[in-house]
Amino acid sequence: MSSVTRPGPSRPRRLPLAGVLRLGRPSDIWFKPALSVVVAVAPPNLALLALGRLDLAMYTMAGSLCALYAHNRPYAARARALARVVAGMLGGLGVALVTASLTTNAVVLVTVGALLAAAQKTLCDATRVGPPGHVVLAFISSASLFVPQSLGQVPGHLALGAAAGAWAWIVGMAPGLVRPHGPERRATAHALNAAAVYAGAPDDTRARATAAAAVHTAWQSLLSTGARSAPRRALERLVVRAEVSLAAPADTDSERLRGWARELAGTGPVPRPDDLGDAAGELFGVETALAFGERPLLDRLRPLAPIALRTALGCALAGYVSLALGVGRPYWALVTAASLYQANVTLTWSRGVQRVVGNLLGVLAFAVLAPLAHVGQAVLVLCCLALNFGAEALIGRNYWLGSVCVTPMALLITEFARSQQSGELITDRVLDTLVGALVGFAAAVAVTNRRAADRIEHALSTVEQAREHAAGVLAEERPEPGSLESARRGLFAAVVDLRSAADAAAGEWWQRALPEERVMRAEQAGHRTLAATVRRQGLHCWEGARA
Repeated sequence: MSSVTRPGPSRPRRLPLAGVLRLGRPSDIWFKPALSVVVAVAPPNLALLALGRLDLAMYTMAGSLCALYAHNRPYAARARALARVVAGMLGGLGVALVTASLTTNAVVLVTVGALLAAAQKTLCDATRVGPPGHVVLAFISSASLFVPQSLGQVPGHLALGAAAGAWAWIVGMAPGLVRPHGPERRATAHALNAAAVYAGAPDDTRARATAAAAVHTAWQSLLSTGARSAPRRALERLVVRAEVSLAAPADTDSERLRGWARELAGTGPVPRPDDLGDAAGELFGVETALAFGERPLLDRLRPLAPIALRTALGCALAGYVSLALGVGRPYWALVTAASLYQANVTLTWSRGVQRVVGNLLGVLAFAVLAPLAHVGQAVLVLCCLALNFGAEALIGRNYWLGSVCVTPMALLITEFARSQQSGELITDRVLDTLVGALVGFAAAVAVTNRRAADRIEHALSTVEQAREHAAGVLAEERPEPGSLESARRGLFAAVVDLRSAADAAAGEWWQRALPEERVMRAEQAGHRTLAATVRRQGLHCWEGARA
C-alpha cells in the first residue's frame, strides 16, 4: 500500500486479469454445504419424480437450496439465519408468482425481477448472509417470473417451497447433534493460524490486517452463541491468545498457535492456554458483548444504496437487451448481471470474468451431459444432484470452477417440466451470459460509488474516537471494571472496519484521491494503543515475555 495520498483528479483503476482464474485452496468444510444441498434437494425431487410431477420441482428447489446458507455460523445463530433465509426465499418467490399470475408482459417481468434482485443483494449484504448471498435467491425469483401461473396455484406452490425449506432447515441444523461447537472451533482455529502467520512476518501489514479480521470474526462467532458453556469459555481464551499475539508478534510462539489450531480441527477437548492467568477474567464480562452489538439495519443499508442502484439498473438493462435480441429466457441475463456485483468495480470485473469463463465451459459440459439426461427423468434428477454436489465442492476454489457445474444444472432444471432442444438452450445461455456480463459491468461503471470514500472518512473518525477513549481509560489509575476491555474491543472493531472500508474504496473507479497516508497512520496508532491495553491488562504473550 502506498504511504502517500495520490494527488490530482480521479481516474479509473486498472482492471486485473492475472490471478482472476487462479484456483485457491478448498474451504475446510467444502463437503458440508455440498452434502447438505444433496440431502436437502434429493427427497423432494425424488418424491415428485415418483408422483410424476417433476414439473413442480422449481418450487421445492426454492426451499431446498436454502440448505446452502449459514454453514459458518454457530448453531444458535444458524437457526435464526436459516429461518430468515427461508422466509426471504419464500417472500421473493411469492412476489414472483403473484406477478407472473397477473401479467405476461416481459418488460414488466424483467423490471420486477431486477427490483427483487436489488432488494435481495442489499439485504444479504447488510445482514452478511452468505455465501452464496443473493445469487440463489435472485435465480429462483427471476426464473419463477417466467413460469405460467394463476393466482389459485400460488398458495400451493408456496406451500411446496415452505415444506422443502423446513426440511432444509433441519438438514442445516443436524450436524450440531454431533459437533455442537464446530463453527466456533473453526473460527477460532482460523484466528490462531492467521495470528501465527503474522507473527512470522510482523512487518507485513496485509498479514496483520488479515489476522485482525480473523480474530474479529472469531469474537463475533463466539458472542452470537448465547449461553457461555465450558467449551466456549475455553475457545474465548484461545481467541484472547491470538489477539494478544497481534500486540506482541516478536514474543509469540507461532508453532504453539498452530498446534492449538490443529487440535481444534478434531472432536477432542478444547486446549486451554493456562498461561493467561487471572488477568483474562476481565475479558469475559458483559462489556465484551456490548462492544460487538450490531448497528441498526437502516444504518447498514444506507452505504449500500449505490450497490442497490447498480444491481437494479444492470439487471433491468441486461433483461431488456436480452428481450431485444429475441432470447426466450431473459432471466438468465438478469441473473448473470445480478451475480457480478461485489464490494467495488474491480471485484465486480473479476467476478464477471469468472462468470463468463465458467458459464461457457458449463455450456460445453451440458452439451456432453444432455444426451445422458434425456435417457429418462430419473437420470435427469440424478445428474442434477451430482452437479449440485460438484458446484458446492468446487466453488470455494474459484467462482468460475463452481459455475462449470452450476450452468449445466440450471439448464437441466429447465427440462424438469418438459424436454427441450439442447441447441436452443445452449444458444440462449451463451447469449444471455455475454449480455448479462457486459451490460451488468457497464452499469457498475456508470453508477459511481462516492460513498466508498465517505465510509473511509467515517471509519477514520471512528478509529480516532475509539483510540482516544482507550487512551483515556489507560491513563486512569484505577479504571472501572470492564471499561478497559470494552475500550479495547471497540478500538479493535474500529480498526478492522477501517481496513475493510479502505480495501472496498481502493477498488472503485472514478473515486477521489484516497487518504491512504491517514489510513496507514490511523492503523498504526490503533495497533499501538491496542498493544498498550494488552500490556496494561497483564496479558503477556508467553511466560517470560517482555512487559
